[in-house]
Amino acid sequence: MAPKSLVNITDYGKEDIQRILKAATAFKANPNRDLLQGKIVATLFFEPSTRTRLSFETAVNRLRGRIVGFSDAATSSSAKGESLKDTIMMVGNYADLIIMRHHLEGSARYASEISPVPIINAGDGSNQHPTQTLLDMFTIYETQGTLENLTITIVGDLKYGRAVHSLIQGLSHFKPSFNFVAPEELKIPEKYKLFCDKLNIPYREYTDFSPEAINSADILYMTRVQRERFTDLMEYEKVKNVYILHNEMLNDSKDNLKVLHPLPRVKEINQDVDDNPKAYYFQQAENGVFTRQAVICDLLKPL
Repeated sequence: MAPKSLVNITDYGKEDIQRILKAATAFKANPNRDLLQGKIVATLFFEPSTRTRLSFETAVNRLRGRIVGFSDAATSSSAKGESLKDTIMMVGNYADLIIMRHHLEGSARYASEISPVPIINAGDGSNQHPTQTLLDMFTIYETQGTLENLTITIVGDLKYGRAVHSLIQGLSHFKPSFNFVAPEELKIPEKYKLFCDKLNIPYREYTDFSPEAINSADILYMTRVQRERFTDLMEYEKVKNVYILHNEMLNDSKDNLKVLHPLPRVKEINQDVDDNPKAYYFQQAENGVFTRQAVICDLLKPL
C-alpha cells in the first residue's frame, strides 16, 4: 500500500521508487497535463529555497493545479508565535496537499501525523530530503541505464547533508557501493555506516579527494559545505573549501561518469567543469520538476 505522505525516503520501498521513476519518465516526455485541475497545493517554506520551491511550483503549474503558501516564515503567522500544529491544521483546511520545508528535524513527520492532507517533506533540518533523492535516482537511472551495482562517490558535507542521507537510503535497494569523501569534521554519521553494515553495502571513507575515489565511480556526487548548519563559524571557515573539483581531475574517470550536485554550489565545482560532457547537475535540477510531478500525482491519485 502506497504511503499517504512522503516524509522519509524509507517510506518508499523498491517498488514505490520504481513506480515514481517510471511516472517521472512519462512526465519528462509530456509535462503539461490537466491532472491537477481543481486541486490546491500549499507550499510552506520556513527555510529559504530556490530550486526545490520553484520546481515544486513549476510541477503544479504544469499540471494545471494552483499554489498557495509562503516562501518566508517571517511573512507567516509563525512569526507571531503560531505553533506548527496550528499552521498545519489551518492550511490543511485550505489545500489538498502540503509541501513543507522546516529547520527542525522531525518536523515533517510530526506534520504528517496531524495533517488532514498528505505532506511532502521538502527538507527537515539536516535529516531528510526525499524528493531530492528521487530526482537524483531518476537522473542516475537516466544517465546509467540502471540503478543496480553502481559505485557512488559522495563528496563534501556528509554530516549535515540531508540529500546525502536520503540518497544512501534510497539507493540501498539496488546493491550500491559508496565512497565517502569528507573531512573529519563532516564525516558520515555513524548511523548511516551502521545502516550500510546491516545491509552489507560496501563503503570506503576518505579524507582526501583522491584520484581513486573519482576514477572508481560511476556517479560523483558533490555537495556544498552548508554554512547555515554551523554554530561555530570558525569551524565553517576551516572546511568550506576543502574539496574543489576541477576539470582536469576527471581526465582518467570512467567514460560513463556523471557529476551530480543537489545545488546550490559555491566553490566546490569549478566552473571549468560545466562544459565537460560528464557534468550533469543542471539537467539533474531540471529533472526535479518531472520527479515532483510524479510524487504529487502519486499522493493525490488524480490519474
